[in-house]
Amino acid sequence: MSDSKEFGLAKGLTNYGDRDFSIYLRRSFASSMGYSRDMLSRKIVGIAYTPSGYNNCHRHFPEMLEAVKRGVLTAGALPVEFPTISLGEVFLNPTSLKFRNLMSMDTEEMIRAQPMDAVVLMGGCDKTVPAQLMGALSADLPAVQVVAGPMMTSRHGEERLGACTDCRRFWGKYRAGEIDSEEIDTVEMRLATTAGTCAVMGTASTMACIAEALGMSLPGTAAIPAVHADRLRAAEATGVAAVNLIASPIRPSQVITRDSVENALRVLLALGGSTNAIVHLTAIAGRAGIEIPLTWLNELSGTTPVLVNLKPVGSHYMEDFHYAGGLGAVLRELKPLLNLDCLTVTGDTLAERLEQPSGYVDRKVISSAQAPLESKGGLVALFGSLAPRGAILKRSAADETLFEKQGRAVVFSSLEDLAARIDDPDLDVTADDFLVLQNAGPTSPSGMPEAGYLPIPKKLSSKGVKDMVRISDARMSGTAFGTIVLHVTPEAAQAGPLALVKTGDRIRLSVENRSIDLLVDEAELVRRRKAYVSCARDAATLRGYDKLYAEQVLQADEGCDFEFMKPVKGE
Repeated sequence: MSDSKEFGLAKGLTNYGDRDFSIYLRRSFASSMGYSRDMLSRKIVGIAYTPSGYNNCHRHFPEMLEAVKRGVLTAGALPVEFPTISLGEVFLNPTSLKFRNLMSMDTEEMIRAQPMDAVVLMGGCDKTVPAQLMGALSADLPAVQVVAGPMMTSRHGEERLGACTDCRRFWGKYRAGEIDSEEIDTVEMRLATTAGTCAVMGTASTMACIAEALGMSLPGTAAIPAVHADRLRAAEATGVAAVNLIASPIRPSQVITRDSVENALRVLLALGGSTNAIVHLTAIAGRAGIEIPLTWLNELSGTTPVLVNLKPVGSHYMEDFHYAGGLGAVLRELKPLLNLDCLTVTGDTLAERLEQPSGYVDRKVISSAQAPLESKGGLVALFGSLAPRGAILKRSAADETLFEKQGRAVVFSSLEDLAARIDDPDLDVTADDFLVLQNAGPTSPSGMPEAGYLPIPKKLSSKGVKDMVRISDARMSGTAFGTIVLHVTPEAAQAGPLALVKTGDRIRLSVENRSIDLLVDEAELVRRRKAYVSCARDAATLRGYDKLYAEQVLQADEGCDFEFMKPVKGE
C-alpha cells in the first residue's frame, strides 16, 4: 500500500497521521468521479479554469478546456480543472484592478493546496493573465499560460468595428452630436460580436503578448483569434507542454527573470501597448523580487522603436496582427535588443525560438526595425514636482502637438465631481487647459479605475476638439487614446502633490524632458498641505477583502500589489 513517489494524487496529502490512509482515502474519493486505477496513478496537470457568466471574453472556455485536456491525455497525464475567480473587465465595481490581487492569491493557494505536478493557466480578460502569472510565480510550480485570444471584428456600414477603441470613437462622435441615438444604439450591438478579448492592442492583448515575450506561453499563441481553430490547437499543444514541463521541470522563477522582464518591456514599447501593462508587469516581476523603476522604462523607450500598426495607436486589429506574423515577427525585428539566452516553457531559449524559419510578415501591420512607425517606444515615464515618483504617458496614442505645453489646470476633485460638471455649459474651460482628476488612485474610494480617459467637455467636443491634456492618478483602458498623463504617484489620496492642485494653477508638460511640473510656489503648497484632508478610506472602518486591500495595496509604481505578497527576504 505504501507509495513513496511524490507525484499525482500522492502530492500534498491531507495529514491524518497515517500517510497510507491519506492516499487510500484520496483515491477512494477520486474514484467516485469515475476514474480508472490507471488514470489515478498518473501525474496530474491542474488547469486553472476561469469561465464566468460575468466574463464575456471567456465564453469559449468550455471548448478550450476540452482541447487542453486532450493535450494532457495525449501526453500521458491526468488533466484536472479547478475553478478560480474570474474577472470580467466591465462587470466589476469599483474596478477590476481591485480584485486582481485577490485572484492572484486564489490562484496561488489553489496551486499549492491541491495535488498537481504542473498547471495550465487559462486566462484572457485584462486582469486575469497578470493575476495568474503573479499567483503561479509565487507558487513556483511548473506552469504554462494559454490565453483566450482576441475577438474578430464586426462591421457597421463600410467600417470595421472592434471593441473597444471603436467604442470610444463612436461614443465621442455621439457626445459631439455627430451621430444620433439610433446610430449609437446600432453600433452598440455590433462592437463585440464574438467570444474573446478586445480586438485591438488593449490591455488583454498586450498582456497576452507579454506572457509570450516572457516565455510563459507557447510561441505564436498570443494573437490567435478566439474563434479560430488554431486557438483550440494551441490549447491542445499547451496541454502537451504542461506534461513536458513535469519532466523538466522548468519553473516560473527560471523563466521570469530580470532579463526576460527587460525583453517584455521592449515588446510592450514596440507594440505601443497598454499603459496598464506597466502596473501588471511591475506586479508580476515584484513576485520574483525584481524591481521595475520607471527610469528603466525610459532607458529602454529611448532605444526601442514602435513597430506595430494596431488600434488604438494605428489602424489595424488583432486578427490582422495574427495574420501579419504575430509576436514572432516583432521579436525578430527586436532581436539585436533582446536577451536571447532567456529560457521559455518549451525548454528552448529565445535565441533557439528565433532560429526557426520566419513566415510571411505584412509590413503594413508590423514594420521593420529599419523603417519603424516611430523611432522611440510607445510609452514614457514623466517625473517632476507633480509626480515625484513618476507618471505614465502613452505617447504613441497621443497628439504630439501637445507634448511641450503649459496649461491652466481645470480640477475635478473626484469621479463624482467629474460626472457632475464635465458637460456643464458654464464650465470655465478651453482647449488649451489641462483637465486634472484627483482622488482616483489605488487607495481612493474609486480604487484606480480606467477613468483617466477624461471625456472632452461637451462644450468643446461639439466644436470639434478631439484631444487635450488630461492628468490623473487613475488608469486608462489600453483601448483608449489621447494625450493623457496617468498613474501620477504618489496619488492624491496619499497626499501627493496632485492633491494640492487647484483650478487656475499652471502645469508644464514636457515629453522631451520627461517632466510634469506644478508651477506653484512652494510656500503656497505648504499652506495647502496643512489644509489637506485625505479621502482614503480608513481600514479600521472596513471588513473582509475591503479592509485587506485598504491596508496593503501599494502605489502604481510598485504595481499596486499587496505589501505582504512580496517575497520574504531570504527565500
